[in-house]
Amino acid sequence: MLQQILRDMYIDPELLAELNEEQKHILFYKMREEQLRRWREREDKEQREEAALKRTMRLKQGNDKHVQWLHGSDGEIWVWIMGDSPGDKPYEQISEELIAERARQQAQKEAEELWKQKEAEITKKFRDAMAKEKAKTVAEKWKIETEDRKAKLMEEKIQEELKKREEEERQRGEEQIRQQEELRAKELYLSLKQAQQHSQHNEHEDEEWKEQLRRSKAADEERSHKARRARDEYRRQSLRAIQKGKVAGLSNLFKGTSLNNEPVIKLNSNNPSPLMTLTAPARKAWERPSRPNSREILIHWFKEEQLPRRAGFERNTCAVAPWFHGIISRQEAEELLMNKSEGAFLVRVSEKIWGYALSYRQQSGFKHFLVDASGDFYSFLGVDPNRHATLTDLIDFHKEEIITSSGGELLLEPCGQRKNPPDYSSLFE
Repeated sequence: MLQQILRDMYIDPELLAELNEEQKHILFYKMREEQLRRWREREDKEQREEAALKRTMRLKQGNDKHVQWLHGSDGEIWVWIMGDSPGDKPYEQISEELIAERARQQAQKEAEELWKQKEAEITKKFRDAMAKEKAKTVAEKWKIETEDRKAKLMEEKIQEELKKREEEERQRGEEQIRQQEELRAKELYLSLKQAQQHSQHNEHEDEEWKEQLRRSKAADEERSHKARRARDEYRRQSLRAIQKGKVAGLSNLFKGTSLNNEPVIKLNSNNPSPLMTLTAPARKAWERPSRPNSREILIHWFKEEQLPRRAGFERNTCAVAPWFHGIISRQEAEELLMNKSEGAFLVRVSEKIWGYALSYRQQSGFKHFLVDASGDFYSFLGVDPNRHATLTDLIDFHKEEIITSSGGELLLEPCGQRKNPPDYSSLFE
């Protein structure tokens, strides 16, 4: 899941809403590091192309072909005739490409700045509108207690409408910025082309361009410093996890497990206790969608991929762990943890990703951490770098080791079921 986010440089807004502030902060650092890596590759490529362009200009000044003799690694003379080798680009083509790339980059940066301003305006506009509507609804609740339920439904409807309008305005804003970016790229291209024609033999650097690069690098160094401190804390947890033998490798965690010959686990209809019975009918392999899109597909995913890995079971037994819950919402999880003490927790099947959500009771409220199970390991998304072979390993590890250094979360008390049958019964039918 994290590799896909870094590859696409995009995270779904619904998934982003599931992350807490610290998770968002760390995920931003990782995305920024990937941007830096791509930027350095692009900068190196531009430097190589610029050096090749300078050599081409020096050789073309005499209007004749020039032969430059170089010595290879074997000490022999190496001969290369400029312009005769296959694949050599003419100076005019290289110049056109450099000018077009510089115009595109400048337009892209200006478009990013415009979008930041536009996004801030949109966010402030709809945040103020939602605050006013919420305040109005709360006032009506105080006046008419008998219509409390109706007021709540009205509030949710208004918020959904405002969110829908906000998303539509964001899309319109993105389209406007994209059009402005294209127009700006064309304008900059023409401007740079004219400047290049007037100063074709002038090799002075663009000071404004250097200043922009210097400011960008300074900002990146500051963000990298913050990310480095977070990574140091991750390494400390990883070393302790490796010493305790509770962290899995990057692959082959479930070697020998076959999805075509997997155990099927069913609840005993006469006794709805969490004890399970195992059978092993053959099943055909299934193709997992890019993300969960229904409750039925989540249940199918759990039966096909998670039951063979004993997700939700106690170690070395056929009993469901007391902290395991089914497909319940964040609100239902908080209601279960409401009267619990600090350190109480439960694990529920997430509706946003192929994985789970760990809901944690802290002194001032609740925290929710996403657990990525899309690969062959279990790990917190954007928080904990440790990879665990089973879901039980992850839970047991954080009974002794904190999840985040700032929060100091330790899993102390599992939160069990209140319903009969339990809320996970559909996963084992």
